[in-house]
Amino acid sequence: MSKDLFEPVQLGDLTLANRMVMAPMTRNRADANGVVQPMMVTYYQQRASAGLIISESVPVSLEAIGYPFTPGIYTDAQAVSWLRVTDAVHSAGGRIFLQLQHCGRISHPSLQPDNATPVAPSALQPEGHVYTYTGKHDFVTPRALETSEIPKIVAQFKSAAEMAKHAGFDGVEVHGANGYVIDQFLRDGSNRRTDAYGGSVQNRMRLLNEVLDAVCTVWPAQRVGVRLTPENRFNSMSDSNPKAHFSYFVEQLSPRGLAYLHVLEGDMMTKNSELDYRVLRSKFSGPYIANNGYNLERAQTAVHSGAADMVAFGTPFLANPDLVSRYREGLPLNEADQATFYQGGEAGYIDYSFYHGEEA
Repeated sequence: MSKDLFEPVQLGDLTLANRMVMAPMTRNRADANGVVQPMMVTYYQQRASAGLIISESVPVSLEAIGYPFTPGIYTDAQAVSWLRVTDAVHSAGGRIFLQLQHCGRISHPSLQPDNATPVAPSALQPEGHVYTYTGKHDFVTPRALETSEIPKIVAQFKSAAEMAKHAGFDGVEVHGANGYVIDQFLRDGSNRRTDAYGGSVQNRMRLLNEVLDAVCTVWPAQRVGVRLTPENRFNSMSDSNPKAHFSYFVEQLSPRGLAYLHVLEGDMMTKNSELDYRVLRSKFSGPYIANNGYNLERAQTAVHSGAADMVAFGTPFLANPDLVSRYREGLPLNEADQATFYQGGEAGYIDYSFYHGEEA
């Protein structure tokens, strides 16, 4: 039976109002201690008509930080500040998952405790630059994690999942994408290890499996999602055979009974793709969220055909807090101001207009 983007969908034990997902988007609006600011409460509440909001990526520890002014989930003050967001979203009828993040090598010593070298599966320096509190710097060569250190990272994800529960979230998404630490382990372009966490696809997936095992002791699996990016080259990432490797990863994830699999289809910057993502979708038995440059027409086609159960939108939700009603009613969209994406402040954040002038 054909499905519609605007009809309700079941996500585990949650009934979502529609199949439109607000994608996780870093906006750099927290304070320097990773505490949510009042404008962030407004931002998320304005967009609560989405069937599901996935929060911006949230570091699970001090060591997990990769960008300035990102909100954390590893202190009591941070958890309390997030509670204001979840209360506001729930009061507006929405649902929100928190995205658990560890940036790994996509960081800089100035962002790390005691100016430590960022960690990664292997000591491979990414190309490009990182933005810090003191401006733009070249990425450094990370320190390869000792095998004995990896359980600490797993424990950080578990602790953050516990804090997310205290903060009132409806669930969590494990960020295994976009060149951050779990993705760094998954893909062989960044993982050159020879221990139990490197080499074979089974070994490269070990960290993700251990993180999921730990997080699912805190949350039931039906409240835990995973995000993957098989072809994304962002953050200097590559893989020798994404079709084979990610087919294996998805097949292994399928029996877990997760809330969903969230896949960025293709490369984030170019939108190009060489994989047939219907193949990956067919290997996952649970809800599948498609992402990457979808407009209304593509999203409806994907949902109607069964290629996706839900579709995540990034920039359109950023610029249109009422994106659901604009798409449903065929209304024109606000244009996003890229200059304000990461600059801080309310401009280009909570000042985008609703079509009919209503307030959140």
